[in-house]
Amino acid sequence: MRATGFMAPNEAPPRPLPWLAAGQAFPALNTAWRDTDPAPGLLAMGETLDVATLLRAYAQGIFPWFSPGQPVLWWSPDPRMVLQIQHFKLHRSLRKRLLQFRSSPGCEIRFDSAFEAVISACAGKPRAGQDGTWIVPDMVQAYCELHRAGHAHSVETWIDGKLVGGLYCVNLGGMVFGESMFAHQTDASKIALAALVAFCRECGIRMIDCQQNTGHLASLGAAEISRAAFAAHLGQTVAQTAPDWQFEPLYWNQLLSTQTLAPL
Repeated sequence: MRATGFMAPNEAPPRPLPWLAAGQAFPALNTAWRDTDPAPGLLAMGETLDVATLLRAYAQGIFPWFSPGQPVLWWSPDPRMVLQIQHFKLHRSLRKRLLQFRSSPGCEIRFDSAFEAVISACAGKPRAGQDGTWIVPDMVQAYCELHRAGHAHSVETWIDGKLVGGLYCVNLGGMVFGESMFAHQTDASKIALAALVAFCRECGIRMIDCQQNTGHLASLGAAEISRAAFAAHLGQTVAQTAPDWQFEPLYWNQLLSTQTLAPL
């Protein structure tokens, strides 16, 4: 789940990057730019952003991230921020909010009922202190196509028939890759994330990729692991059978009854 701001659109790279032609294999992950470079984790660039390329990228721990005016930039940072499901921190205030949400007849979690609305909402409003969004129109189109192919999903928070928050993600086998969240009401995106965690618990998915380190994600239990460990986890999970993306209210039960509460 990414922020914006990494290279200026017209900034020249300090050393050559491989240009990825359509269908070409990605470079080895250890060739990505390092901490001494201006954009650590930058691996390659190109112009292809179709479903097949995205699937090959995610299966190897690579994702696209670029600004308007740039080619498609491909990234594989080291370390990698991930949320291991067993380490999810359910803060007392959020648990109280989830209990209220679960018991209110006008509140529900939906999967994939409004994917385009979710990604458009994520793209529509820059975060505080940022002057743009990384979810450029080409990205919206690409992930909508990935959704139609059955590999990108939305987790949606609905209250009284209105979409008030949510997130979208990519799923390959037994691995989920978080992309972005939005909220039009307080805690609406956190409720969606908690629902995704509950779903992953139910389906035996052990990890959600968060890509980059942020204080918000760390407060919810996410932590960094090495790129090598992340790639090894992908090797064990992406070929598994993907779950059926349906949310049932009973999925809240285990999360709310067994989760160790974090402080306020």
